[in-house]
Parts: sequence; C-alpha cells; structure tokens
Amino acid sequence: MKMGKLSFDNTPVYQMETEEGTMGQANKNGVILVDKNLSKVEQDDVIRHEKVHLEQMAGGELDYTDTHMIWKGKKYDRSKIDEGSKKLPWEVPAYAANKIKS
Repeated sequence: MKMGKLSFDNTPVYQMETEEGTMGQANKNGVILVDKNLSKVEQDDVIRHEKVHLEQMAGGELDYTDTHMIWKGKKYDRSKIDEGSKKLPWEVPAYAANKIKS
C-alpha cells in the first residue's frame, strides 16, 4: 500500500490585539501574530499572507530591522514606505496568496 506525503505545519500563531491598521505580522522567530478581532475567515487569510513572508525570510529574500526592510539586499527605510502597500516587491506574492481580494 502506498502512503501519501504527510505534511505538518507547526507555525506558531498568536491571536492578540494589534496596532491600529495592522492585521498580522510575521516575525523572524517564525511566529505569526494575528489580530484577535478579525473573523476566522479574515484570520486565515492573514495567516496565508504572513506565511509567504516567513518563507521569504527563510529563503533569505526578506529581512528587517527596526529601521529598514531589506528585500533581496536592497534596503527600504521603514519611515518612508507604507509597509502594507500592495506595490512593495515582498508584498506582491503575499497579497497573491490572499483569498479575500480587496
């Protein structure tokens, strides 16, 4: 008998109060924070989105400091960008993973 591939997702996800305008966040330590006030459907969408960022960080494409986002070696000053903008290069694939389109 052939067995299919098993797949486990051990990504820790914490529901919490987030800053206004922030639905979720992927941290370097592999943890996802999601706004506890979102519906289950919205939380699932945020988690899909943030998992893309975790993959980007694990693959060395995305990094961040308190002052900069670093995408493929290029630094973006966090004080000069809208971090959730759908036009940022690291956000394009993350928004593509969303099922809820806005």
